[in-house]
Amino acid sequence: MSNIKGEIIATAARLVVQEGLEYAAAKRRALRELGLPARTPLPGNGEIENEVRTYIDLYCADTQPIQLRALRELALEWMQRMAAFRPYIGGAVWHGTATHLSDIYIQLFCDDPKSAEIALIDHHVNYEPRTVMGLHGDPVEALSVHVPCRTLNIDVGVHLLTYDLDDLRGALKPDIHGRAPRGDWAALRRLLENGS
Repeated sequence: MSNIKGEIIATAARLVVQEGLEYAAAKRRALRELGLPARTPLPGNGEIENEVRTYIDLYCADTQPIQLRALRELALEWMQRMAAFRPYIGGAVWHGTATHLSDIYIQLFCDDPKSAEIALIDHHVNYEPRTVMGLHGDPVEALSVHVPCRTLNIDVGVHLLTYDLDDLRGALKPDIHGRAPRGDWAALRRLLENGS
């Protein structure tokens, strides 16, 4: 690995953990912090994730497991609330690299994507519609809410990404490391029960 690539990875991982940035934003900011041209080749997300895990083990081993558990418990609550829409958890909360600065990303696979929005309206939940990067890096509509996490005494962003039911087939393919890229309610519950 080149020195420059290693510096980008280390800087991006620090930004992910310390500032809660998503990987793409952390890589772009790492280039700026290091004074590198915008066209500099960027490392893959897997390389950043490995360094994030190392950073957490070195600097956050006493706090991150508690924060991760609290976020997974909050995600489980929202997955139960949105059970009618086949929720799956992804991102740092699913992969185990979340900290108190991480948001929760739940993918909903709906017969009618507008039905999830109607459910929030019916339950008087204030949300902000937005477009975020979803499956395969494609833009997707999201319903974003900020909810209290009592365990951590903070507000957490919960983003409900709405997909057509047909999108579920491709969403469950293992990643390049053979891991499940997301999990359903039962899978997240097992992680909590096993203390993972």
